[in-house]
Amino acid sequence: MLRNVSRVGLPLMASISSIAFVHGTASAQGVTTPATTTMTSTGPQIVVTGQYFEEDTISATKTETPLINVPQSLSIISREQIDDQVLGDIGDILRYTPGASIGQGEGHRDQITIRGQNTTADFYIDGLRDDVQYFRPLYNLERIEILRGSNAMIFGRGGGGGIINRVTKTAIAGDTFGNGTASVDTFGSVYIAGDANIAAGDRLGFRLNAFYESLNNHRDFFDGDRFAINPTATLEFGPNTRLIGSYEYVDDDRVVDRGVPALNGEPLEGFDNTFFGDPDANFTTLEAHISRLRFEHDFSDSLSYNSTLQYADYNKFYQNIYPVGFDDVANTVSLDGYRDTTQRENFIIQGNLIWRGNTGAIGHTLLFGYEYGDQQTQNARRDVLFAGSMDDQITFGFTDPLAIPAFTFPRFTRARNSDAEFFSVYAQDQIAIGDHVIIVAGIRFDHFEIDVVDQIEVNDGAADGNDGFLSRSDSEWSPRIGIIYKPQDNVSLYASYARSFLPRSGDQFLTLSPTTESLAPEQFDNYEIGIKWDPQPGLSLTAAIFRLDRENGTTPDPNDPGNSILTGSRTEGFELQLVGEILPGWSVNAGYSYLDADERGRVVGTTLANRTLAQVPEHMLSMWNHIDVTEQFGIGVGVTHQSSQFAAIDNSVRLPSFTRFDAALFYDISENVRVQLNVENLFDEDYFPAAHNNNNISTGEPLNARFTVRANF
Repeated sequence: MLRNVSRVGLPLMASISSIAFVHGTASAQGVTTPATTTMTSTGPQIVVTGQYFEEDTISATKTETPLINVPQSLSIISREQIDDQVLGDIGDILRYTPGASIGQGEGHRDQITIRGQNTTADFYIDGLRDDVQYFRPLYNLERIEILRGSNAMIFGRGGGGGIINRVTKTAIAGDTFGNGTASVDTFGSVYIAGDANIAAGDRLGFRLNAFYESLNNHRDFFDGDRFAINPTATLEFGPNTRLIGSYEYVDDDRVVDRGVPALNGEPLEGFDNTFFGDPDANFTTLEAHISRLRFEHDFSDSLSYNSTLQYADYNKFYQNIYPVGFDDVANTVSLDGYRDTTQRENFIIQGNLIWRGNTGAIGHTLLFGYEYGDQQTQNARRDVLFAGSMDDQITFGFTDPLAIPAFTFPRFTRARNSDAEFFSVYAQDQIAIGDHVIIVAGIRFDHFEIDVVDQIEVNDGAADGNDGFLSRSDSEWSPRIGIIYKPQDNVSLYASYARSFLPRSGDQFLTLSPTTESLAPEQFDNYEIGIKWDPQPGLSLTAAIFRLDRENGTTPDPNDPGNSILTGSRTEGFELQLVGEILPGWSVNAGYSYLDADERGRVVGTTLANRTLAQVPEHMLSMWNHIDVTEQFGIGVGVTHQSSQFAAIDNSVRLPSFTRFDAALFYDISENVRVQLNVENLFDEDYFPAAHNNNNISTGEPLNARFTVRANF
């Protein structure tokens, strides 16, 4: 029945059956999908152990490793859960991820906070950087991996609090299958997606994933369109050699919505639908071309090599008018705005040599790798000018909708070209000592260089001490070590340490200045102990306590605002997650996190004045259940709770806590057709899920229902 097909994902089931009997790898990274196979008179039959449970990972170690043997806290959101909940973007994913929360992203990009560290760039696709600011679609994914803690040993610079890696679908040689999805919700948003794999002989396969979405929600004037197409091809030269090619085109055009302002230290209430911007001027466009070529070769059962080449070209534009204040006594609103353009080209090549073997009684999984990248960026920003104030801000009488005075974008406030080049080499060994002890130890060397031309400063001349030509070169070592004790096969206790760094140019290459040019990179140290337990096949319980220290941050010197002083932060916390099948037909993904995140070393005058980090809820709880009532009918029930959080580092505006419930109904019309109804915010909770700053606060969607039809062929 489709119930079984849908539970493991239509493309995933076809992939597993093909892979298990052809060459034994499923994803673009060569991960064997967790399932067992049996032969029947009609061919292979898949026996699934856990609807949301993923047994192995490759991203955490760059080698195929059981999750129970990874000394790190991580979450995997499977294709099955994405489909069950109709998750549409990274923000939806993080609602069900402990230790991570979403930011507003100014209404035009993914922005996340993991273990107190905010980032717009720690995103990867099949292990390679995908760091331009945009909303990443989920249509072509097998799964999403959220790795928490410092991750520079595996992923390079950044990743101080964690990273998000999207694992894409790839063509399967020797098999033909397909599926399609169509849905519509009560706000009028429409989603259509398709996935088709075509065999061209036993050793060549082509696959095409594509989607289109018409965007709409509860906010006045919000709309947009986005679509993407992702063809892939897999060529098997033999049982030991494969070549995988992929190209993706993403087009996103939408209204930029930066939410509501604050009033008296809280989000402005009663205006959840009001658009505090100009619907004609607030918009963003993105065109992205991402091409990858991956080569895999098995020299023997114990020695293998893979190499991936990626070229990506991003063209991003956004323009917005946004609120910076609201006065309920005078009944006025204050606005600001700007226009921003970014063009970036990423060229990255990465290679890994993996050996599995023994030296005497000690087992090894040895990794040697390298990575080279060249990232060229052109960024420019124009400030708004309001005719009524002849300034970049204006205050005027509030009406709904706003009657915004005339404005233009005449003046450049930023015009920078940067060329960032990096080279990395790394080594790691997973050492098995007897049946009970595993040591994971690795180190990475990164050399990072950036050259920046600030055209505004070039035009101004060097009299102010800045001639507009800036550069910085850093060479950093990033160690990682984890010790795992396994009293039995299904239990592991671990302790780990890892370090990451972030160059002074920031994660988008925009913050280099004559002051920061002379400063060493920021440093992140993650200390963690945890336990992983698989109480039964297809069910995993994990728990971890950690401390993450960030050093060499900067803040203006209160006694000399022209200079900066070094500061830092500390996040301490606890994470718990249960994933898999509790009983036959009942699958769950549940998580809880406690985070205590504060500055360290901030001094005002002569007094220590540390503040709580922004957008870090102290408590986050989530649970999603999928229950098969009969062979044809199933239900889904979910809840997310988030405690209050500060909108900005000054701690002057607090977003209140909230609890939201979701539900779903699933019905299989036939073996090939399923219909489902997802209801979000079942009890119509009024809440504010995210912010960008004190006066850009997102309002949560009210009660919303989405009807979806899925079919395979």
